[in-house]
Amino acid sequence: MANPIKIFAGRSNTALAEKIAEYLGTSLCNAKVENFSDGEISVNYFESIRGSDLFIIQSTNPPADNLMELLIMIDAARRSSAARITAVIPYYGYARQDRKDRPRVAITAKLVANLLTVAGANRILTMDLHAAQIQGFFDIPFDHLYSSVVLIDHILNMNLNGNLVVASPDVGGVKLARAFAEALGTDLVIVDKRRPKANVAEVMNIIGDVKGKDVLLVDDMIDTAGTLVNAAKAIHDAGGRKVFAAATHGILSGPAIDRINGSVLEKVIITDSVVTGHDPSPKLETVTVSNLFGEAIKRISGDDSVSCLFDSKNISKITNNHTQAIKEIKE
Repeated sequence: MANPIKIFAGRSNTALAEKIAEYLGTSLCNAKVENFSDGEISVNYFESIRGSDLFIIQSTNPPADNLMELLIMIDAARRSSAARITAVIPYYGYARQDRKDRPRVAITAKLVANLLTVAGANRILTMDLHAAQIQGFFDIPFDHLYSSVVLIDHILNMNLNGNLVVASPDVGGVKLARAFAEALGTDLVIVDKRRPKANVAEVMNIIGDVKGKDVLLVDDMIDTAGTLVNAAKAIHDAGGRKVFAAATHGILSGPAIDRINGSVLEKVIITDSVVTGHDPSPKLETVTVSNLFGEAIKRISGDDSVSCLFDSKNISKITNNHTQAIKEIKE
């Protein structure tokens, strides 16, 4: 007999967690996560989780309380005899420090991997790591989802004209941009960012043809939006017609919203992987990844393959069929 699924959520992104549970035809299990008066975090599961296949949904974006909360929830579950604990981390924070790129710095991506493993996680499920090789920091099973399957489906439904090209805002994002370009059947453009010498403004070189074309900039995350906005301006100055952007994680810290609102960008599409309390913007559009995570959880629990979720051609059919099946069961 299979171990029962139990889905719990931390406080970083309860809206996404509720949508995931709804996709699975259930609701979030009962737990209380609260703070003592000094800020210390307390976790209490209000139902038996002994022998369960337990999934904890929590993004680990700053503040550090989100990460600490996940660690405490994992520890409490391990001490309560859960059969398997999967940390579902829509946004894996502290991933940008994944190597020593200068002397005397930390590798926080590895530190977080160690913390999760020692706390008692048996499996990790996440999406669009800042550096894919972070998967190698773990010695436990690791499932890495790609939001591109959801974003591409959404972009296709936008009915953009056939004059679209995909662009990477920097050289580091070329692999991601190429995946979008292949799926959308478009050409690939690269924005090469260079600083000729100290204290001299950056020069943006466009590798590829954007003149008279609509351009889709793609990236894994938008933090302060500086690189994105500058790349959009360079494309517009080079003759690009309309410039759109799509990114997985909308961190949108500091001046990000003001920069986006004042930019040439027509629309910026992000997912609901993270909640950061940023100001609303008419240029922002959010796409949910709840069906993607819900289907992955269902397949992990059933010991089925998740590789079919890597293809945008499959995701709509799979999730729509599952949603219809859940609806029929309820009726």
